[in-house]
Amino acid sequence: MSTFSLKMDIVDNTHFTGQLSTLFNVKESSKALAFHQKIQGYQPTPLRALDALAKEIGVAKILVKDESKRFELNAFKMLGGAYAIARLICQRLNLPIEHFDFEKLKREIAGQMTFISTTDGNHGRGVAWAAQKLGQKCIIYMPKGSAQERVDRIKALGAECYVTDMNYDNTVRMTSELATKNDWFMVQDTSWEGYTEIPTWIMQGYATMAMEAINQIKQNASPIPTHVFLQAGVGAMAGGVLGVLSDYYGAEKLNVTIVEPDQADCIYRSGKNPRGEPVNVTGELATIMAGLACGEPCPLGWEVIKHCARHFASCEDKVSALGMRVLGNPVRCDEPVISGESGAVGVGLLLAIAHHPKRDQWFNQLGLNKDSVLLFFSTEGDTDKKHYQEVVWEGKWAANP
Repeated sequence: MSTFSLKMDIVDNTHFTGQLSTLFNVKESSKALAFHQKIQGYQPTPLRALDALAKEIGVAKILVKDESKRFELNAFKMLGGAYAIARLICQRLNLPIEHFDFEKLKREIAGQMTFISTTDGNHGRGVAWAAQKLGQKCIIYMPKGSAQERVDRIKALGAECYVTDMNYDNTVRMTSELATKNDWFMVQDTSWEGYTEIPTWIMQGYATMAMEAINQIKQNASPIPTHVFLQAGVGAMAGGVLGVLSDYYGAEKLNVTIVEPDQADCIYRSGKNPRGEPVNVTGELATIMAGLACGEPCPLGWEVIKHCARHFASCEDKVSALGMRVLGNPVRCDEPVISGESGAVGVGLLLAIAHHPKRDQWFNQLGLNKDSVLLFFSTEGDTDKKHYQEVVWEGKWAANP
C-alpha cells in the first residue's frame, strides 16, 4: 500500500488517573455474561487473529472481536438492550436476574409493556428483539437520514419504527418526552440527570464483549493486549468495555485510544477540554458512521473514559472506509471480517497511521512498536448492505480518490 495522508488528529488524555469504576468492572459484567449465556443460541463471537496484517504493519499481534456473528442480529447492541430489559422486568417482579427466562416471563407478564428507544439502527434492533421475545410492544425512533434497510430490519422484529427530521440527540429528547407522557419504558443507551439505572445496565450488557475477549485470550494463550482501540458515539460501549478491561488488566498497563468521526467527535472534544467536562457537538452530525453520529457524551461512559483512556482520535469518514475494505479483503491467510462503518474505524485508524507520511510520529505518540498487541472491537457487520457494497465493492470514500 502506498503512502497517503487522511484527515485525523490524535490527542493525549491529560485527565488520565487510572481510577477504576465501581459500576463497570469484571464483577458486574460477569452477571451480564451469565445472563447472555442462558439465551438460546448463544455463542461467544469470534476473536480473529490477523497475524499477516500485524506483520505488514509492524506490530506483534492484531486481535479483532467480530460482532457480525452476534446471534442473528449482525451487531453487538442486543447485548445491552436485552440485559437492560431483563433487569427492568426482574426489578418489577422482584426476581433475581439469575431467574430470568424469556419464555417463562412471556407467559407471566400481566398486561402489555411498551418499550421505546432512539437508535441509529443496531440498538433499536436489540430492544425490538428483546421485546418480541417477551411478546411486548416496542416503538423505535431513528434520526434523520437513517437507512431504510435498518428501518425494515427493526420492523421485521414486530416493532413500530419511525424516522424523524432531527439529529440523534434531539430525537432522544423527543423519545424521552413520549415515554414520560405515555408511561412507557425508555431503554436508551445514554444517560442524563435522573436517568442512569437503565443506561448502567445497558453498558454492563455491552461489556459481555470484553468478558468474552478476556476469556478467549486466556483460552488461546494469546499475549495480553498492550493497546485497545474503542470507537465511541455517546461513549456507552466504550465506557462499559473499557471499565472491564481496565479492571482486569490494569488501567496503567493498557494504552487505550477512543476513536470518533470528525463530524461527531464529542468525546475527543471533551478530552481536549482543560476542565475535563463533557463537550457537546451540534448540527447535522453527517458521517457514514451512523452508529457513532452522536453529539452529546453519555456522562456514565465519559467518567470511565476520562480516567482510563490514554488518547482521543478524531478522523474523517475515509478512515472508516479504509478499515472496511481491508478487513473484508485481508492480507494473505488472515480471515475476513465483514465490518460496517462504525465497526471498522479503529482498524481504519491504525491503517491510516501506518501509511501516513508521519507514521513514526504517530507510532511514537501511541507507544506502538514491534512488541505491541492490539485489540479491536468490530461492533457490527454489514447492517446497511447497500452502503457496505458501495464502499467495499465500488470504492466509495477511497483513500486516494
